Amino acid sequence: MKQVRLLLCLALPAILFSCAHAPYSTTNKVYRKQATSYARTLRAEPGGQWIGTTNFNMRKPNYVIIHHTAQGTCDSTFRTFTLTRTNVSAHYVICKDGTVVQMLNDYLRAWHAGLSKWGNVTDMNSCSIGIELDNNGYMPFQPRQINSLMVLLDTLKHRYNIPAANFIGHGDIAPARKNDPNRYFPWQQLAEKGFGLWYDTTHVTLPADFNTKQALRLFGYDVKDTSAAIIAFKRHFVPADSLTGIKLDEGEKKILYNLMQKSE
Repeated sequence: MKQVRLLLCLALPAILFSCAHAPYSTTNKVYRKQATSYARTLRAEPGGQWIGTTNFNMRKPNYVIIHHTAQGTCDSTFRTFTLTRTNVSAHYVICKDGTVVQMLNDYLRAWHAGLSKWGNVTDMNSCSIGIELDNNGYMPFQPRQINSLMVLLDTLKHRYNIPAANFIGHGDIAPARKNDPNRYFPWQQLAEKGFGLWYDTTHVTLPADFNTKQALRLFGYDVKDTSAAIIAFKRHFVPADSLTGIKLDEGEKKILYNLMQKSE
């Protein structure tokens, strides 16, 4: 009897793991089929005159966009990202317990950014990796989750040589539509490790002709809706004041000016 119980104990984790992942076996097949189709497209040679160059490589991502899922659990997010009708996806999902799940090859285009803009880039999906953090949008992030995120970001930064300034949030690139990751997200902690920019206004003096809207645009924000851009900026860099209106005070203008200079 003891041997039977031991065998059940040893087998149970494998059974649970299998059952937990069974719902996605069908979508994994769909993924492999579509990836195979894209591979055939890459191998195809057009008709007419064709001389294959020897000088090329894979296009690589140049931005990382961080999101919160706005859902209750990782399983809810997995279901959302594996239903065709939702038309949304991401490359990675990081659960509250720190588990990292990759859902798409880094070189493929996920549908995570939507209608968005950063600087002169208007198709963020085509040049970025999307990372979703399991969070409903109204709570702090779990330390294990942030630790896993930092490890992943370090890998991506070195694998694709992504500049520090190009680690940004969904709310930064779509300020009129999105607010993720929420105001509890530890941007300063990430910036200290080279994932995003941060500021030091100790010796900053604002120019007499400083223009807030122009500075936001030069830094990267879409200023079509200036109020939304200011709120997004505050949420990222001055989260304690992110609910205090749509104007920047003197100190916040210095922060923006300092960041604008660092991004040049």
